[in-house]
Amino acid sequence: MTQGDLLDPDPAPAPLGRRRNIRVGLCSWSDPSLIKCKAFYPRGCSSAEARLRYYASQFPIVEVDSSFYAMPSASNAVLWAERTPPDFVFNVKAFRLLTGHQTPPEVLPADIAAALPPLPARKKNWYYDDLPEELREELWRRFIGALAPLRSAGKLLAVHFQFAPWATNGAKWRAHVEHCVQRMAGHLLAVEFRNASWYGEGRAEETLAWQRELGVAHTIVDEPQDVGNFAHAIWAVTHPRLAVVRLHGRNAETWDAKGLSASSERFNYEYDAAELDDLAQRIEHLVDDALDVVVLLNVNYEDQGVRAARGLMQRLQRGRDGVA
Repeated sequence: MTQGDLLDPDPAPAPLGRRRNIRVGLCSWSDPSLIKCKAFYPRGCSSAEARLRYYASQFPIVEVDSSFYAMPSASNAVLWAERTPPDFVFNVKAFRLLTGHQTPPEVLPADIAAALPPLPARKKNWYYDDLPEELREELWRRFIGALAPLRSAGKLLAVHFQFAPWATNGAKWRAHVEHCVQRMAGHLLAVEFRNASWYGEGRAEETLAWQRELGVAHTIVDEPQDVGNFAHAIWAVTHPRLAVVRLHGRNAETWDAKGLSASSERFNYEYDAAELDDLAQRIEHLVDDALDVVVLLNVNYEDQGVRAARGLMQRLQRGRDGVA
């Protein structure tokens, strides 16, 4: 049985009530660089509630990025559901420990961190396999519980699993991906691989076929190619309910740079008109294969993502209306 077999058999229709249902949004509504630049949020929009309400008046979807850095909470999810319109949806990023990333003790829930022994000398982070099984079990329980208010409100579109750059296409990491799919049974998952071994050297079709078997949505990425353990930009759909496009920019100079003080420096990129035209055409082709198409901007230096998202929305709308 795949993850797709365990999803609700009769999903609710797309909020826009149209087959060509493309949602465009950002990978965060509270990025410090976006708030500081004062180019998006109006004057007086300074509280967490006001920012989310305003953001949701401008875009139909957002990715919750904070859940990668620290475990999300059900109480926050309740507020997110209450502060957004009925047809607004969230993609929620999986907590970093679950996707094989390094995890400092201070970002773990306090009681779980207290139950762990001290890290060995010269080791600064925990990894998934380091934790006792009962603590891993508890983290899964809390993560799924934190998503429940959004899910019950019909506002959880997908849970995004972005696996660590060192998660290679081999038996160990394939088993871990399958483990994550099992643990998230009943949820729609989007999977993003950050290592070239998944799609390079002629392995793309094999990886895509495996994702279809698992019942997960392949994540299409736009990012600098041939830099570090990069993700190949493979424009394909593996789940009939969802296609996910994440736009990270094409700044090769900062993509794998060390010592950057903020993610906004790494993803500092201005998509030009020709690039947006090309992306809009590619995105339009996805609607024939997926009920929902989600486009998320992860260029987050000041309001770069906002401007690129709006530019894409305008182009996609013109395409729907048949305007050249």
